[in-house]
Amino acid sequence: MSPSSSAICQTAEAYLGRHPDERGALAELLTALNRPIDATARTTLPGHITCSAVVLDRQGRVLHIRHRASGGLMLAPGGHIEPGDRTLLAAALREVSEEAGIAPDALCLTRQLLGSPIDIDVHDIAANPSKGEPAHRHYDFRYVFHLAGEEPPAITLQDEEVSGAQWLPISEVTSPTLRAKLLQAQLDGRPEPVNASALIHDGAGRYLLHLRDHKPGVIWQSGAFALLGGGRTDNDQSLEGTLLRELSEEVPDLRLEDLEPYAVEESTSVDGLSVPIQVFTGRWRGNPDRLRLHEGVLLRWFTPDELDRLRLSPATRDLIRRHAAENPPDGTPTAALHSWDGGSRTVLVGIGVHLHLQDEEGRVLLGLRHPESRYAGDTWHYLAGRCEQESAVACLIREAWEEAGLVIDPADVDLAHVAHVVDTPGGLPLMQLVFRARRWKGTPEVREPDKCLTWRWWPPHELPDRLVPYTRTAITAIAEGRPYSQLGW
Repeated sequence: MSPSSSAICQTAEAYLGRHPDERGALAELLTALNRPIDATARTTLPGHITCSAVVLDRQGRVLHIRHRASGGLMLAPGGHIEPGDRTLLAAALREVSEEAGIAPDALCLTRQLLGSPIDIDVHDIAANPSKGEPAHRHYDFRYVFHLAGEEPPAITLQDEEVSGAQWLPISEVTSPTLRAKLLQAQLDGRPEPVNASALIHDGAGRYLLHLRDHKPGVIWQSGAFALLGGGRTDNDQSLEGTLLRELSEEVPDLRLEDLEPYAVEESTSVDGLSVPIQVFTGRWRGNPDRLRLHEGVLLRWFTPDELDRLRLSPATRDLIRRHAAENPPDGTPTAALHSWDGGSRTVLVGIGVHLHLQDEEGRVLLGLRHPESRYAGDTWHYLAGRCEQESAVACLIREAWEEAGLVIDPADVDLAHVAHVVDTPGGLPLMQLVFRARRWKGTPEVREPDKCLTWRWWPPHELPDRLVPYTRTAITAIAEGRPYSQLGW
């Protein structure tokens, strides 16, 4: 089925958002798209839509072919839309495959355009009495692709329509409008990742996989298990930003630890394009059944030896096994993490430390966390941190100095409260240790502005509304002399 007029109109409007000065030139096209006609049919007059593929090699040269129908002009591969073309992009890919023998998997999208047309050219076509075609106009949507490989593939010309091929430098591109936009886009012909995925593991040998909806031709890796993630948009400042946005859309409750780049992998899009993917690793230890899933069917943990039982791409299977081989489970024995005893599972429990300071007026020190913090953004909280390879008291003293410039003697520290917390649905259970310091040196100052915006002393009976729940519970419990509380269970 050919692309709908509404979809084409959205593509044209997005293009005009980048090139508003061309609205007048495309006014006739926009009018046609708002009429009950098929603007992609070659019988539609006085004009209809065509598509072209602008292919750049690693030297920044553009493929041109000599079209017989144009009187021998050197042009980018392109032509009319066929009924089986799902999108305009798919039509451009079909044309370059038919006319030059370049398969879609030899091409990839560019970061600068991300599958949007680089140019919409309007040109007149002379009458062709032999085909019974009067003079008319083409609205040519031109899409840019990089070659996925180092060397240009062999060109196989469609003899009945094409008589030659040549790779031309951008400065010699025959279309003036296309040449200007290629120079403005500063394309170098070298592919780079335009998608980002998350290889999520629990540090104990399990990997989180996402079962996608079964919608062939619409959803990438339809009906298969895959990594969470998706494609970059124009608004994404980085590929990490792409991944975080995709995760917030797909699984808003999921919070990853230690997110970092791991590998660049190749996959194939719905249209058959080669897709370089930046894979990030991240750690999480929760129960996926407790997460809200906005896209797909389900999330499940799997070990590498279970992967052969799944519908899963070979590349993803190899990626997981490679990561598992390079990253053996944490120091905690795997058996302890996966053992079953009386129907309940043994899991790791994280340890957090918190500083309960009260000044001479009895006010409690709290910090306002940065709005972009992964945890409790724009919310008040104790001075706190996670234990590394250190004792809880050593962690407390280190965090007090690093975050607020406070010097505390271990002899002046007492355990004031313990809160056993499940902070988010399916999240890692945390044992939150709250220590009271009887004495300290220094005045609280913001030393990690990416985490904390300000420190402030609060009366216990006038605590802020936006306060981490277990912090509020701990402050109340300490005032009442209660040593233990639990939340989220």
